[in-house]
Amino acid sequence: MKQARGSRLLVLGWHNVEGTWCFPADRGAGLRGLARQLRVLKRLTTVVPLGAALCDLAAGRPLPPRATAITFDDGYRDNLTLAAPLLREWGLPATCFLVPGLLDRTARAWWEELASAVANARAREITWRGRTYLVRTPAERGAAAGALSAALKGLDRADRDAAVDELTGLLEPTQDYRVEEHFMDWDEARRLRDSMEIGSHSLHHAILSRESDEQQLTDLATARSQLQERLDVDAPVLAYPNGTTADYTAGTVSAARRAGHSHAVTTLRGFNEAHTPRYEVRRTVMSPERGLTDLRKLLRDAVRRDGVGR
Repeated sequence: MKQARGSRLLVLGWHNVEGTWCFPADRGAGLRGLARQLRVLKRLTTVVPLGAALCDLAAGRPLPPRATAITFDDGYRDNLTLAAPLLREWGLPATCFLVPGLLDRTARAWWEELASAVANARAREITWRGRTYLVRTPAERGAAAGALSAALKGLDRADRDAAVDELTGLLEPTQDYRVEEHFMDWDEARRLRDSMEIGSHSLHHAILSRESDEQQLTDLATARSQLQERLDVDAPVLAYPNGTTADYTAGTVSAARRAGHSHAVTTLRGFNEAHTPRYEVRRTVMSPERGLTDLRKLLRDAVRRDGVGR
């Protein structure tokens, strides 16, 4: 099958808009940066709905020049309160990948919980699994949070939750983290549905490759079923939590397919073409507070590939 000119898709992914414990930023920087990013995408690319574009790509149908899809992960509340109004203002489609366990408070946003415990630690240093982490200064706390988060990504969900509890005990934070501090609930997700397509980001935001094949299938099938029943959406597209090659396996791909997903997106950078595997869609993660810095090279590559004509 000959690929039509313009049949390339750039998928971009954001998480939060404004700063959080895990993704700190100056107040207002995220909203200003995202507004600049969306304005430039509107002017220089053709923003397309992700699900339809992936189906067109897989079928060999041409996409518009410099086709770009916008996505958000996890269900941060400011996707509803800040991102959605910007998308409506610019008339841009987007997809939000939601975690049912976060919506109903049965899952832990462990990355935010850990970062909050480190940022608010009474302890000045801790020793965990044979390594000492200094948490006296902002720089030390940032380094410790990054190193601990990376270590926890290597654990399955049960061991990770236990590790977060253990680390919280060692850090002795001055305040507890509550998932409602940053994340939407089901009522807010229903409101978001009016502004964005809905996809699945798994049931509990487990790193899927760390779970058994049976657990993965149960997780993905349950997550999609809950999104369908409670939001009246099909949720055909899945986003793998974390999304690197270490975070999904052939068993994950099989589970995604058996759960009824038509495609799954990763966090592997690059453009998508007709031959891109349907369950390994390339996606570039963005930081809103960086404004246009992260977009410049991507857009230069898009123009070089698809030409300057519209």
